[in-house]
Amino acid sequence: MSLPSLLRLFILAAIWGASFLFMRMAANSLGPAVLIELRVGFAAITLFIFALYLRKKLAFKTHKKHFFIIGALNSAIPFLLFAYAAQTINASTLSILNSTTPIWGAIVGIIWSKTKPTKSMLLGLLLGLTGVAILVGQNSLTIDSQAITAIVAALCASLSYAIASHYTKHAPKLSAFDNAHGSMWAASIMVLPLIFVIPAREMPSNEVMLGVLALGVLCTAIAYILFFRLIDDIGPTSALTVTFLIPLFGIVWGNLILDEQIGPNTLVGALCVIAGTMLVTGFIRIKPFLKRNTL
Repeated sequence: MSLPSLLRLFILAAIWGASFLFMRMAANSLGPAVLIELRVGFAAITLFIFALYLRKKLAFKTHKKHFFIIGALNSAIPFLLFAYAAQTINASTLSILNSTTPIWGAIVGIIWSKTKPTKSMLLGLLLGLTGVAILVGQNSLTIDSQAITAIVAALCASLSYAIASHYTKHAPKLSAFDNAHGSMWAASIMVLPLIFVIPAREMPSNEVMLGVLALGVLCTAIAYILFFRLIDDIGPTSALTVTFLIPLFGIVWGNLILDEQIGPNTLVGALCVIAGTMLVTGFIRIKPFLKRNTL
């Protein structure tokens, strides 16, 4: 990996790690619906400005069904679920639960293609579940019963990302930029009615609105562009390493800015989830490790 690609990888991880910080800051005052409508709305407008600059026309009507499917699975549903969870659990835990997406992807792949899981995948799934169990235990002791519901919501958000990744393998072949641009407009349309059902609880402060603006422009629109550039440079498999770095930044931002405590349960849970994700995605395997140790 070249130095520019490595820098892009760490910048992307830092940006996506910060997204949970901004959601945590704004979720309780704005509520999940208004927060996410602003997030996808700001992202859609930002990508539209980029499209004008790049002279890219979006064939929204032609691929309307596709944009609504990917907009629901990859943006509207997971964003809303994470925003709901952010009302209760801290940014550190949210970022760790987000990193279970490849684990859910493996489970969906096994069910979808009816393939037999490898030993590495089974160990990875077990480690990932152990990490989640540690986090559930930690939060159920430190927060009220809503913590369990919030954790389930965050896990369902990661599952939605996993389903979206499998859908894209069989979806119309459009450019990554068009997928991001079209899906953000579709997500904006889908979330809009919810703001009348789940309105904001109070008038947001300037600090909250700046955080929401950063969430939409930086953590969604610009992050997508960075991610797609990374895929072009180093390929989708190597780009997935960002998943392992996001929890590290999520924990750091939560501690530095929101003064969230980093307990042993958080660290052990994060390590289990990250190790499980590495095993499931094939970044580390059991067999080569065993062979080296038997020589």
